[in-house]
Amino acid sequence: MVATSRFTHSTTRIGVRAAAVIVAGMLSVAGLSACTNPVAPAPSHKPTASKPPATKPTATPTPTPTEPPTPVTLTCEQVVTPQQLYDFNPNYGTDPGYAPEASSLQAAIVSDQGVACGFLNQTSNAVIEVAIAKPAESSMTARKNTTAGASQVVPTYGVPPTVEGYFTVTGGAGQAQIFSNGYWIVLQSKEFAEPGDAQPLAAAVLQNLPPA
Repeated sequence: MVATSRFTHSTTRIGVRAAAVIVAGMLSVAGLSACTNPVAPAPSHKPTASKPPATKPTATPTPTPTEPPTPVTLTCEQVVTPQQLYDFNPNYGTDPGYAPEASSLQAAIVSDQGVACGFLNQTSNAVIEVAIAKPAESSMTARKNTTAGASQVVPTYGVPPTVEGYFTVTGGAGQAQIFSNGYWIVLQSKEFAEPGDAQPLAAAVLQNLPPA
């Protein structure tokens, strides 16, 4: 009887220990599961502003340089000398109150850094306008083309191609235009009814031009 009691007691102790081991194992597994499988929060996505596509900077075009006109520094007494003016007509003298009309060829010559002169007939008050400029080459070519299309050629003003002469009547006044060695010359007056009327003064002006 004693042996059976001890055996039973030992068996009971073994069972209790086994049960404790099993319970401890279950608790460990549960704890491990709690550690290794946390509930992950849902990811939050904040909207980001879209950036415009990058563009390459465009280069500013460089303006094509233009050749400036050459200033004409002649005085009116150098454009037509007092002696030349007297030889043309003794009644003429320099007009101190002369100014070219706006939008006229003479005004365009002044804007091209040229000179414009008025010569007044002391008897009839008729005025002869003489203007000289030395424009840029591109402007000179355009002037020649425009004049050639609107005026008659006058060979007596000079020998082409060194001198190109033209004549027309505009606004009741005769107008001679001469192109020589880069110079643009305009002579205009109501006294010029035909090309030959301006020829003596045209010859004087060409003679007085500085070398090109």
